[in-house]
Amino acid sequence: MLITTSRHDPQARPFRVEKLTDLCLDASDARLLGAFWGRILDGDVADAGGDDTRVNPRAARSDTESIWVNQVPEPRTGKTRVHLDLRLAGAEPAALLAAGARLVRGPSGDVSWWVLADPEGNPFCAFPAREGTRPGPFELVVDSADPAAQAAWWAGVVGGTAEYGSGTASVVDAAGFPWDHWVFDAVPEPKTVKNRLHWDVDLIAPEPTALIAAGATLLHEPEDESRWWVLADPEGNEFCAFAPRPIG
Repeated sequence: MLITTSRHDPQARPFRVEKLTDLCLDASDARLLGAFWGRILDGDVADAGGDDTRVNPRAARSDTESIWVNQVPEPRTGKTRVHLDLRLAGAEPAALLAAGARLVRGPSGDVSWWVLADPEGNPFCAFPAREGTRPGPFELVVDSADPAAQAAWWAGVVGGTAEYGSGTASVVDAAGFPWDHWVFDAVPEPKTVKNRLHWDVDLIAPEPTALIAAGATLLHEPEDESRWWVLADPEGNEFCAFAPRPIG
């Protein structure tokens, strides 16, 4: 149950980005994992250069963001702290299992959803079909030590409304966010390893100075021809911030 909400005025934000853009997923085999998520999300899989791939929404799902699947040398370790929630087309996740997902946990008691894992062990949740909704992603969920503080910080960055409940908080109507909710869930364990799934943002300013002043941590400067900085939010969740594209 939500107990309070707050809306951040875009004109009053001490720091701003224009919008959230894509999700990025680390992979030991980006082509294999990209093909899996293409099947799961009914998306088109494109070559993104090198060994990387990109899952693009089809025309009918143009409001859904792309997922970049990036080849990395390190294997997945530790608990995955960022995951997607998917709405099923029916009452069971049989099609997801047939596409290569692995069942981690089924519904039990008050828990009405399935926890599944992709071929590299990244978990995601699948919820039964509901009238008035369509299949596919509807929430991005992030483990958090302080969900209320995280939701408030990110609502300050990308606008929208921060909603607070018992042990959870969320941001709705964030600029560029394509799904219903961006959820922060309370967990007891701290973050210890790099997230395998992260989000990108587009900057309004040419540099992320205001973001850093507001509490983001700079991890990497742009290299060569790249236009992005790697930052971390107040709880250490990595994200990339892209400079505005030159006009003309």
